[in-house]
Amino acid sequence: MGKKVVTFGEIMLRLAPEGYYRFVQAESYGATYGGGEANVAVSLANFGLDAKFVTKLPKHEIGQAGINSLRRFGVDTDDIVRGGDRVGIYFLEKGASQRPSKVIYDRAGSSIATATTADFDWDKIFDGAEWFHFTGITPALGENVARICMEACKKAKEKGITVSCDLNYRNKLWSKEKAGEVMGELCNYVDVCIANEEDASDVFGIKAADTDVTKGEVNHEGYKDVARQLADRFGFRKVAITLRTSLSANDNLWAAMLYEGGEYYFSKQYKMHIVDRVGGGDSFGGGLIYAGVQGYEPQQTIEFAVAASCLKHSIEGDFNQVSVEEVSKLAGGDGSGRVQR
Repeated sequence: MGKKVVTFGEIMLRLAPEGYYRFVQAESYGATYGGGEANVAVSLANFGLDAKFVTKLPKHEIGQAGINSLRRFGVDTDDIVRGGDRVGIYFLEKGASQRPSKVIYDRAGSSIATATTADFDWDKIFDGAEWFHFTGITPALGENVARICMEACKKAKEKGITVSCDLNYRNKLWSKEKAGEVMGELCNYVDVCIANEEDASDVFGIKAADTDVTKGEVNHEGYKDVARQLADRFGFRKVAITLRTSLSANDNLWAAMLYEGGEYYFSKQYKMHIVDRVGGGDSFGGGLIYAGVQGYEPQQTIEFAVAASCLKHSIEGDFNQVSVEEVSKLAGGDGSGRVQR
């Protein structure tokens, strides 16, 4: 296997009505698994890295099915702790045209939300690892989980492991004030920060000038300022910001910016027709981490991450099931979608 990356968070059972049915129309639900850091681990395993996902899941069959969903793609599940009573669930209604997608969570009291610091031996988990990734969703699950994240970050720093974090603010899990306080402490240990056009504003009150995401207006200069302010406040080595312009639920423009070494790098922009956007940000994180581990140049890094994520929007389910070759081909300029024979 390749270089080792560890991710930590919650994997949930995803229940989605068929196609574009609304919840109130649904008579059956497709069952798959997904969750921020699990999605990143699958991306990295598909890219050929040694990806380990860490969480806590019940000993019963639904917990086992979650583990099996990861094993299928070669993710290392050896350090998943078994215990607790339930797997978190989320219901997804896919949006279409001007009707947005909807997510309803049923995750209170899940195994990972009731985990304690005693459940995880980070010394052992990080053996041989060179990168650790988590998102702002995980510490939002409870003060106990925030403490686990802090222990992991401190141990990663002690071992010289690169730490990345996707701010990923979820207002259904905690307030902006609480997020700012907890993430503010965790970010002192983070080397690579990933955010979207709203996260920096929601979590740290850092806003991009002349940008209104609801109107689909994205101002590049404003994001340069946001990235610089984030890096100045926390000492991040890199800040990556995804730039999504929503034309409708089905059609988005997609690009990103990387701030590294005082320079700004913008990717090309893709016009995407969306099959499934859940996990889009995680696929960007997976691409960014892969490029970082492989030592790509900054422009090559941001092009790879955006291309990986662009392809994810064409794939059903949370997981980005693409290869390095497919991503590199798109990043290199072939976005025709013509049949590969």
